[in-house]
This record gives sequence, C-alpha cells and structure tokens, in this order.
Amino acid sequence: MSLLGPTAPPVRAALVLDVLRVTVALLILIHGAYRLAAGLVEPFGLWLDSLGFPFGYGWAMAVTLYELVGPALMLARRWTSLAALGHAFILTLGMILVHFPAGWFVVGGGRNGMEYSVLLIVSLFAIAWAYWPARRSA
Repeated sequence: MSLLGPTAPPVRAALVLDVLRVTVALLILIHGAYRLAAGLVEPFGLWLDSLGFPFGYGWAMAVTLYELVGPALMLARRWTSLAALGHAFILTLGMILVHFPAGWFVVGGGRNGMEYSVLLIVSLFAIAWAYWPARRSA
C-alpha cells in the first residue's frame, strides 16, 4: 500500500504500461507513415524553411524517418527510453511552433491547440522513465 492508497498488482501495472507504449508508438508511426505516403514531407520542409530552419527538407525527412524507426524500436522494446525521449523532443518543438499559438484546446474551446501534444509528451516521458535501464551495482 502506498501513501495514495492500494497499488495495482505488478502484472497489471506492466500490462497497462505495455498498452500505453504500444498505443503511443502506433500513433506516432501512423503520423510519419501518412506524411510519407501522402507526399507531405516536402511541404513540411518548405514550412520549416519559411520559419528559418536551414535544410528544411532534410529536417522534415529526418523527423519523418524518426517517426517510422522510433516507434518500431519502441514496439520491439529496443532503446525504448531513447526513442521516447527523442519523440518527446520533436513533439515539444511542434507544440511550441504549431500548437501553443493556437491555445490549449484541440477542439471545443479552440482548434489545433496543445492539449493532445501535452498528453503525448507526458506519456512519452512516463514510457522513457519506466524503461530506463536500472543502474548496475558495484
């Protein structure tokens, strides 16, 4: 029992963490796959160029490839923490550049806001923390 009340059995907690990891990885994977399949890497790169990023297309392609490789690593439980932290960084930049100016709400009280990005970023930090390798004792 913790200070906040009874804790979940370890098996259930591990299953819930797996559900979160798989769900977040699939959401990101779909995002990158759609951008690539729909031919949206170039417009993304042009938009980055317009913001003053050098080599906008290169950055857009790198982000897109990371959105394909990173989730695959997370699904395979390989370098999960590093993949999650990389995605959290990318999403934080996207939130600052795109969603923050639109406000908080994605729908309802606004449009294209940052609430979904915050949820994904917190989820990615939780996944990174949960899968961070334990230190080896001497």
